[in-house]
Amino acid sequence: MNFYKFRKFSPDFFGNRHLCKVEKPRVILGIDPGTNLLGYGMIQIDGKKPRLLGLGVVRLAKVGDAGEKLHHIYERVTALIEGFEVTEVAVEAPFFGKNVQSMLKLGRAQGVAIAAAIGKGLPVFEYVPRKIKQSIAGSGNASKEQVFAMLHAEFQFEEKPETMDATDGLAAAVCHFYQFAPRAFGSTKGGTAGGKNKAGGWAQFLKENPDREV
Repeated sequence: MNFYKFRKFSPDFFGNRHLCKVEKPRVILGIDPGTNLLGYGMIQIDGKKPRLLGLGVVRLAKVGDAGEKLHHIYERVTALIEGFEVTEVAVEAPFFGKNVQSMLKLGRAQGVAIAAAIGKGLPVFEYVPRKIKQSIAGSGNASKEQVFAMLHAEFQFEEKPETMDATDGLAAAVCHFYQFAPRAFGSTKGGTAGGKNKAGGWAQFLKENPDREV
């Protein structure tokens, strides 16, 4: 899939300048949907390596009723897409729980975030929490702390995010990237991210970094 910008001019043999297309870099927006906190993270793909552009949360607890929250989610996701020139979006799928009302609220938040991306003509990819944890930490049962530690080791955040919802959003973006990259997370020795041959993972990370155990 190619994305292009039309910003540069190229002179021909006679010196005439023609508009030419310049390939637009891949920018992945990862979203962890929520009705009180929506986490997000963005990476740009430089060659075969992801580079962190930013991460954070959209706070919704003090926003009015349910309709206003959904409208706020739509506006903020749209602003992130436009501000960072996002080319694709990865969304964490709501987990199945016993509280039906909570499931409905999460589903609505996810749907609005997806609608914002589709409205901008972007492809959207959905990943279940277990798949994301497996891709990042090597285990589908990994904790939020373990996912955070692996992401911190890779990107070296200057400051710890206020909540781990932000790193959950970033994890969705990185998970999407590694579905198409032949490189194990946190390792430069090969392997297939998220696959059976994935090298490293949480056990390997702790072995190499015993001081980072949470």
